[in-house]
Amino acid sequence: MKLSINTRDINRAGEPSNDKPKSLIECAYRILGRDIIHGTFLPGSKIKLEPLSARYDVSAGTIREALSLLVSDGLVTANAQRGFRVAEMSIEDFQDLVNTRLLLEVSAFKTSIANGGDEWEGRVVSAFHRLSLAEQQLDEDDEGTFDLWELRNCEFHEALVSECDSKWTLRFREVLYRQSERYRRLTYTLHESPGRVAHSEHKAIYDLTLARKSEEATASLVEHIRSAVSFAKMSQLLLPSKIEAAFEKANKSRAEAARKAT
Repeated sequence: MKLSINTRDINRAGEPSNDKPKSLIECAYRILGRDIIHGTFLPGSKIKLEPLSARYDVSAGTIREALSLLVSDGLVTANAQRGFRVAEMSIEDFQDLVNTRLLLEVSAFKTSIANGGDEWEGRVVSAFHRLSLAEQQLDEDDEGTFDLWELRNCEFHEALVSECDSKWTLRFREVLYRQSERYRRLTYTLHESPGRVAHSEHKAIYDLTLARKSEEATASLVEHIRSAVSFAKMSQLLLPSKIEAAFEKANKSRAEAARKAT
């Protein structure tokens, strides 16, 4: 099935709707990145230019440029002799990703609590309200509900750190957050009540944040982010056999949703 790139509908979760891509290469970069994060392509699988060119109805050169950009994001790996591959996923990578993300997230969060005024609090309150509504639907086992929750989750976490005054901290934090989404989506396929679990953790962070209890709020945020790694270890989710099964389940779910839509 050919999926022509449409600039009206390729923003990833968390991007403002007016942040439109400026070129066809950027369009391909965004939609390919989104599809990798959403689990369309199996981790470690070889990427062939011609099939992707046909799938997205763009030239092989455009796909190659987009893949080169995704290498810098860590979503694709490149080898001069073997071409491009989808980045592997493993518990070791997930642990490293989370540890590094926390270095930036904690710094940005503490700065925001110290710097944030009424407008910042308003952003946090509004984002949490929208997130709570999405979490009420999350246990319905529908991919559309997860996509909405992922968007609201991104908005909430961005609101928490939005008064950080370091653009480099926020930029690299965003890259790591995007990487984490791959693992969140995989975790979601096995969690029994993801909405209830996520809401209780977010509520604790929210209450402590508004109370301006910086140390307690930070500890709650750290526990929340690390809990996904703990679940992955306990469930052995990132064993190669389970990754393949989870991706197969997700792709079947997408295909079924597409069939119902037509």
